[in-house]
Amino acid sequence: MHAIKLGEDVEAPSLPGITHPEPIPTGGSMLKEPADEGRLDAGRRLRFEELALPHLDAAYNLARWLVRNEDDANDIVQDAYLRAMRAFDGFRGDNARPWLLAIVRNTAFTWLRKNRPQKFEVPYEEDLHGGIQEADGAEVDNPETRALRAEDRRAVNDALARLPIELREAVVLRELEELSYREIAAVQAIPVGTVMSRLSRGRQLLGRILRQAVTGGDHALH
Repeated sequence: MHAIKLGEDVEAPSLPGITHPEPIPTGGSMLKEPADEGRLDAGRRLRFEELALPHLDAAYNLARWLVRNEDDANDIVQDAYLRAMRAFDGFRGDNARPWLLAIVRNTAFTWLRKNRPQKFEVPYEEDLHGGIQEADGAEVDNPETRALRAEDRRAVNDALARLPIELREAVVLRELEELSYREIAAVQAIPVGTVMSRLSRGRQLLGRILRQAVTGGDHALH
C-alpha cells in the first residue's frame, strides 16, 4: 500500500477545497490469511474481497485523517481488514462500506488510545447545530461554505487537520468520502442529529480557521 497524496481533483464535493486522495490499488494480495479460527471458505473470501476491497482507498483515507501518519494508517487498515474478514460471516447485505469504515474507525481509535492518549480526548460540544440543514437533511449555503469554496487546497487541508477528531472525522466522511448522514451515523455509532451537529460545527470551525489564517493570529479554535 503506497502513500496517499492529497491535492488531487475530485468531482463536486460539498466543500470543493477539501481534496480526495488518489485510489489505492485494490489487489487481493494486501490481505494476509487470518488464523484458522477466523478462516473463510473460498466462496465467502471471494465475496468479502468483492465487497470490501473496492473501499480500500476510503479506509486508508479515513485512517490517515484520524491518526495523521501514513505508515500508521497503513498498519491500521491492514489490521482493520483482517478484523473485517474474521467478522464477515456476521455481515448481511451488499453495502459493506459503512460496516467496513466503522471497523477502520474503531481500530484507529483503539490505536490512538494506546499510542496517543494525551491527544485523543478532545473536548466537544454536541449542541451546536447552527441551522445549516433543512428539515429533510439538505445542506443550506452559508458564509462558511462559500468561504471554503474560495480557499486553496493546502489551506483547507491544513485547517481540516486542526479540527477536533470527532469533527474532522465527520467532515472527512461527508466531504471526501461523500457518505450520507445515515451512513456516517452508522460508522460513528451516533444519531443522525449528532452527525448534523458535528458537520455544522466542523464547517463553522473550518471557516473560522481559514479566515484566521488570512487575517493572522491564533484564536480560530477559541
